[in-house]
Amino acid sequence: MTGRAVARKVLERVAQQKAWATLALDAELKASGLDERERRFASELTYGVLRHQQRLDDALARHADIRKTPPKVVLALRVAAYQLLLLDRVPPYAIVDDAVTVAKKVGGAKLGGFVNAVLRKVANDGFPALPDEPRARASAEFSMPRWIVDEVAAALGDAQAHELAAAIAGFASQPALTLRANRRRISADELVAALASEGIEASRADGSDDGVIVRGLGDPAKHPRFIAGDFAVQDLGAQRVAQLAAPASTAHILDACAGVGGKSCHLAELQNDQGRIDAADLSGTKLTLMAQSAKRLGHQSIRGIQVDLVAGSSLLAPSYPLIVLDAPCSGLGVLRRHPDAKWRLTADAVAPLAQLQATLLDALLPRVAPGGKLVYSVCSFTNREGPEQMTAALARHPEFRLVVEERTWPHRDECDAFYFAALQRA
Repeated sequence: MTGRAVARKVLERVAQQKAWATLALDAELKASGLDERERRFASELTYGVLRHQQRLDDALARHADIRKTPPKVVLALRVAAYQLLLLDRVPPYAIVDDAVTVAKKVGGAKLGGFVNAVLRKVANDGFPALPDEPRARASAEFSMPRWIVDEVAAALGDAQAHELAAAIAGFASQPALTLRANRRRISADELVAALASEGIEASRADGSDDGVIVRGLGDPAKHPRFIAGDFAVQDLGAQRVAQLAAPASTAHILDACAGVGGKSCHLAELQNDQGRIDAADLSGTKLTLMAQSAKRLGHQSIRGIQVDLVAGSSLLAPSYPLIVLDAPCSGLGVLRRHPDAKWRLTADAVAPLAQLQATLLDALLPRVAPGGKLVYSVCSFTNREGPEQMTAALARHPEFRLVVEERTWPHRDECDAFYFAALQRA
């Protein structure tokens, strides 16, 4: 088994079985027995092809009808084209030979010869010329479906239209690994120093008291400091949610749609585990994972509650001084980490999610205590899930006012694209 073989297997599962690349890659790597270098190579190939898939297909389509090419061979061509056109550390002969070997197993020497010829032409001719129109160019250059480009343009608005290419490029970039130091056990500065002493590249993250950016850590879940509860893995955008919530040290908090508990644990750390956090979610599986994280990090103030938040439950308090709603969303803001999502999502997916967000807001805003606040977040940049959602919610609930509204972008903030708002009750 090689890194290339693992990448092709994962890409096949994504294409044929609609598997999520993150889960499929984790499973294949665990079964592969590859060393750390080949594991990283497999990951780079998998995510690289998914990030640049349409542009790779455009380069291949000048020399082959990939619609009539066997699917396994198409994947081999994409993996090879990515290496030939976007990497510079792999010898071209090794790339071509590997793809030819795959083709011969599928269709014999003739198909192997076809792949050899196509890849040599791709290596010689490169990518096709890009269109001039800004949105069409961004779509083609960064393999971004046009409807997503239009959503980014709408979110940026006319005043920031000049950032469109940079914003789309940000979603095609490879994100760094971001940690959140568990301040109850170690400061961010101490974590940076500890990791640096092991030869791991680590630095403080801008805009976060607890954020640390690392490279070369390997699988963070295997690191002794992770196991000991010194840090969690969390994007800087996700860290911003608890920071905006700024909980009082003993406040009773509802973390709605808590998921696997990243924000619940961060809230507990900001409270020094002195408050009370009701971590509510519909999924019992996610709450089990949340409980495991809380135990690893040493937090005892979090109580998991499996509940339908729309239906309500006597397990929830009648009111809370602080509610955090990280709402279900399109996930378009995390395309750096989940590039396969752009090939499975459609423009029609946004409207029903925006309706669900509105339903959750209508169910939760009445539970905010007088003078309390609700912090709303989505890992998306669409206006329907962000500012338009808040405008509509405030019209339905005039007892609230908007006190904070923020966005983050990969190209500006070294984090995923989030929308945040804080609503305060009179």
